[in-house]
Amino acid sequence: MIYPKDLNPPHVHVLGPGVEAKFYLGNFECFYSRGLSTSAILWIQEYLKDKEKLLWEAWNEYQE
Repeated sequence: MIYPKDLNPPHVHVLGPGVEAKFYLGNFECFYSRGLSTSAILWIQEYLKDKEKLLWEAWNEYQE
């Protein structure tokens, strides 16, 4: 999830039942997480890397 007019640095929120995390765009570092295993965080990072172009486009669109 990307929130409109969210604060920099560019990032995405990952939400699910009982879990949440925040990953920076670019290096996809996990800024914080709750309820996610290390393997889940690594999987999410790889998934986000595969969607990097789309995520940057969405970030830029929602921050205008």
